[in-house]
Amino acid sequence: MAQGQQAVSGSIEAHALARHVRMSPQKARLVMDLIRGQKAQSALQTLKYTQKRAAKHIEKVLRSAIANAERKAEDAGAPLDVDELFVAKCFVNEGTRWKRLRPAPMGRAFRYQKRTAHLWVGVAEHHVAAAERVAAIEAEAEAQKGVRGTARRVRKALTGRQQPPKRGKK
Repeated sequence: MAQGQQAVSGSIEAHALARHVRMSPQKARLVMDLIRGQKAQSALQTLKYTQKRAAKHIEKVLRSAIANAERKAEDAGAPLDVDELFVAKCFVNEGTRWKRLRPAPMGRAFRYQKRTAHLWVGVAEHHVAAAERVAAIEAEAEAQKGVRGTARRVRKALTGRQQPPKRGKK
């Protein structure tokens, strides 16, 4: 579905992705679970006061998703109320693992892995807000349609370009 059609027919959705974030996916999922389904502004407040290292990275991705939604709405020419956005989807995937060696006794080496995560946050406009926005756009278009028609009729009357009544042959 094209962007322009999506803005008029349904809710605006956008997402953001941070790849290879240097933290364990398991630890990031604990914070992601806190914001799933919340309104965007409420989720930002939750992340601001969460004392986990992952919160800072997830907040950055959430802000990016909100900015992407604003940009998508602007490109479509549709008004968007940021207060009506909510976290529709958010998940953490496992990224690449960095394999490292640690010196061990008697000249040996122990392997360990530094884990990375891919953070994905998707925001969407609430369906009630989307319906109200679409209704407002349609009402505005209907109002403009009447104004344009009125202006055309007034202009026609002022210039005196009315067609004379048709006469039949006798």
